[in-house]
Amino acid sequence: MDNMARGTIEMTAAMAILGTIGWFVVLSGQPIMDVVFWRCAFGAVTLLIICAALGLLRGRLSLRVVAIAALGGAAIVINWLLLFSSFSRASISIATAVYNTQPFMLVGFGALFFSERLTMTKLTWLGIAFAGMLLIVQASPDAGSNAGPNTGPNTGNVGTDYFTGIAMALGAAFFWAVTAIVTKKLKGTPPHLIALIQVCVGVVMLAPFANLSHLPADAWSWSMLATLGVVHTGLMYILMYGAIQKLPTHLQGSLSFIYPVVAILVDVVAFGHRLHPAQIVGAAAILVAAAGMNLGWTLWKSKPPAESTQAIK
Repeated sequence: MDNMARGTIEMTAAMAILGTIGWFVVLSGQPIMDVVFWRCAFGAVTLLIICAALGLLRGRLSLRVVAIAALGGAAIVINWLLLFSSFSRASISIATAVYNTQPFMLVGFGALFFSERLTMTKLTWLGIAFAGMLLIVQASPDAGSNAGPNTGPNTGNVGTDYFTGIAMALGAAFFWAVTAIVTKKLKGTPPHLIALIQVCVGVVMLAPFANLSHLPADAWSWSMLATLGVVHTGLMYILMYGAIQKLPTHLQGSLSFIYPVVAILVDVVAFGHRLHPAQIVGAAAILVAAAGMNLGWTLWKSKPPAESTQAIK
């Protein structure tokens, strides 16, 4: 099997695993703070073993690397807290779709801090994504109603605090973009080592707030939490980073959309969530716009410069 095929399998598996994360968060039955803490704890043990086995702990760490990776770690932990909290409020499907506005957060950061040019194509994709967001918001439960949990007009099971859920998913996307920008400063540092530092930061950050005096009493909850740390963190990072080393950028971007598709399927099959037609259109608009941004799609052909045209003649 060549590298391209192996990388495709690894990326597909990583995104499929990531797409099921909401399912395990819900099934754990634990407070979100505890879920993220134990994900970091189990993930740290897994990644420590992997980094030691790969020899990444020898002479790789400097104060600069640790400081920058720790900053990114703080952002990624906040990202997880917001994203996981959004699942119960806006549903896994909607939260995942809104979370995929990440590319636009990166474009905004690029324009603000790195003087990157905003092209008409990028602005068009941003406009399409924003229109999708408006459709999702307008399909929300009536803010003035007294509907019970998991109810809404034609939405099936939607959390009671729908707007907060959307805001949390947007916040999660923002902090993911912060992590991506910070991590760019660590070019040349093994990604497994960066991930290890990030989850260790998560353990330290959340230990004072996690409910460590009342640990889960059943094996089921522990198995869900361990799976989130070992599989959704350790194994997923190994597969994803392995694929990134083997695949061209455009193929990485294409395969990354397996994640929201799997998440939406899990929401429908496992939890029976049914989306309002406007929500379906809105989610599709965001995902198509994100794909267009990631993969460099253009909506029109640019005219060749006049000088080039004359030269051809």
